[in-house]
Amino acid sequence: MNKLMIKKNKIVVVSLPSNLKKKSSMKIARLTFLFCLLSSLAFAQKQPLTLEDAVFGKSGHLRAEKPQGLAWRNNQHFVRVENDTLFQYPAGKGQKKVLLTKNKLEQAASLSGKLTYSSFPGFSFVNENTIRFRKSQQVVFFNLEEKKVETHLEIPDQAENLDFYDDQKTVAYTKGQNLFILNETGEQQITFDDADGILNGQYVHRREFGITKGTFWSSTGKKLAFYRKDESMVKDYPLVNYMTRQAEHTPVKYPMAGMTSHQVTVGIFDLETGETSFLNTGKPDDHYLTNISWGPNNELIYLAELNRGQDHMQLNQYDVATGQKLKTLFEEKSETYVEPQHPLVFSQKNKDEFYYRSRKDGWFHLYLYNTEGKQLKQITKGDWEVTEFYGTDDQFVYIQATKESPTERHLYRVKISNGEMIRIDGDAGTHSGQFSPDKKIVLDNWQAFDVPHQTDLRASNGKLIQTIHAAHDPASAYQFGKNKILTIKAADGKTDLFCRMILPPNFDSTKKYPAIIYVYGGPHLQLINNTWHNSVSWWQYYMAQNGYILFTVDSRGSANRGAAFENIIHRNLGLAETADQVKGADYLKNLPYVDADRIGVHGWSYGGFMTLNLMLRHPETFKVGVSGGPVVDWSMYEVMYGERYMDTPQENPNGYAESNMINHVDKLDGKLLIIHGAQDETVVMQHSMKFLRECVRQNKAVDFFAYPTHEHNVSGQDRIHLMQKISQYFFDYL
Repeated sequence: MNKLMIKKNKIVVVSLPSNLKKKSSMKIARLTFLFCLLSSLAFAQKQPLTLEDAVFGKSGHLRAEKPQGLAWRNNQHFVRVENDTLFQYPAGKGQKKVLLTKNKLEQAASLSGKLTYSSFPGFSFVNENTIRFRKSQQVVFFNLEEKKVETHLEIPDQAENLDFYDDQKTVAYTKGQNLFILNETGEQQITFDDADGILNGQYVHRREFGITKGTFWSSTGKKLAFYRKDESMVKDYPLVNYMTRQAEHTPVKYPMAGMTSHQVTVGIFDLETGETSFLNTGKPDDHYLTNISWGPNNELIYLAELNRGQDHMQLNQYDVATGQKLKTLFEEKSETYVEPQHPLVFSQKNKDEFYYRSRKDGWFHLYLYNTEGKQLKQITKGDWEVTEFYGTDDQFVYIQATKESPTERHLYRVKISNGEMIRIDGDAGTHSGQFSPDKKIVLDNWQAFDVPHQTDLRASNGKLIQTIHAAHDPASAYQFGKNKILTIKAADGKTDLFCRMILPPNFDSTKKYPAIIYVYGGPHLQLINNTWHNSVSWWQYYMAQNGYILFTVDSRGSANRGAAFENIIHRNLGLAETADQVKGADYLKNLPYVDADRIGVHGWSYGGFMTLNLMLRHPETFKVGVSGGPVVDWSMYEVMYGERYMDTPQENPNGYAESNMINHVDKLDGKLLIIHGAQDETVVMQHSMKFLRECVRQNKAVDFFAYPTHEHNVSGQDRIHLMQKISQYFFDYL
């Protein structure tokens, strides 16, 4: 006879004599009942999420704690801020030491009036002895060894798009249409355009092609490359500010697919001569100038130039002094599209060689070229993607990649000579690296489903040196249902799709639950990853807590699965993605605990477009939908993104017609709520207005809500109102 006992919160089994069988059986029953009761009480004591928790939690009290100010000072030491103090840590054995306290910083940095900080300010290293930090318009360069201010710059109030060249303690920025620089000698204006539609030093091509800024310093800081955008030929698109006593017209430039686009040139400002010249990038004027890269000697500059059709890229070399194109190093063509996203990274050992990331073999991999355009080596290869390139010591390259799984990211050291790979990190999950300057050691920042955040110090051969931070779980007090990643087959019957399913707390498999599919489904985004709670938004837990099963599918067309997986959507947005999402719905309908008559869908932007696709193309499956900021007609979307995936309306009339949700309004049968920001400059309100007009014309019931003052999404305190409205719509109708 055996007996159950509880020791240290675990049930253990001990042997009993047979003559105690009857008496012990009663005790076992009582003990088992008590254990189950205690377990259920412990679970019941977990608190539910409020809507405020769900909306603001991940930026507040439910945010995973990460080391503050973590950075490498040199090859032997990294720094970290703790309790308003900047500490230096050895990369190996030894003790940490204080570099600077907030109080000492305030005392030393008092310039024009007292500079005070609520906490130790964010900073970046200029060199191992100097940090730069900013308070309002004050920028301070501070020497850690001498504990004194080296330079103080006061940024003008109107300055935007700041770009520092720290070695020269110089900053470039824009004011209005023009570009300026500021250093210890004062402010200098670089461009002098005042005509409407001309912008200097700002991002171009609507931030496509990896473009996030408009200025690019040479390695010496003596020259500054910048974008000049001329959008005077683009028709003004009408937006209205309704918050003034009399509404004001606030137009923006918005080139739509197939229409006239803006024109871009690249200027070079020489700080020593004060002169500006422009690269002769030639015709046609509406091509794309991307991935600006300075050559090592600052005499050459490289551009990845793309035709408007986005199916032909040339990597071109220019002479900085004359602005003339010297040669085309290589070209890439595609039947769908080419999408250069990463500038060149030059070898430290051989200035005539550089590393380049390309998807030309169907996956993003790393290549080594010389400046004659010859491919010397494909360094990485396989059916997986290089998602980050951390640099090289010219014997190895250091990368982040999806080699283990599309839902994970791991760090690798790859030998350049033969492609031999060593995985640096040790645990399943999503890892990112901060490598020491010499790449010998890495700060491995990672998370997994039950790991909010951890930072490990590792040698680049993978050896763990120590764990320097392990976050507590800020959500441990909350009651969540089961959250798991699973796979289903795509509509093609062969491709695996990753899905995430969240069950209600206190889930009962004998009951029937309604389900909500949260959808995006488009390029450049992946919703399902092995991260803390599988990248779920707390709102999905909130809805699960209210009795819904939440489900998400990364359908074909989404990110990080290779070109063929993504390119299936080319010229036919919405078709393959919808077919795959329906496979997800079919999976749900076949589960005994899902109410097949109560399936809803919600998404925003591309997800709003997908919500309309699912509601209109499959009314037999989807009962309720909430579509936020939806693209309705791709001919009304912006030129760069729209033409990449759909070509122009003139080239692809059938594709545009099929993907136009107005042409499917007649199939609307369920409850549909459309939400749109009144100031949306990404998906303009015209999409929703035309859709609503067609619903009225066909006498189709549809609900609509607009958020005044908000652009493409709803942020700030108003987001509580948004998520309450979305939640209530499902409560009322699903």
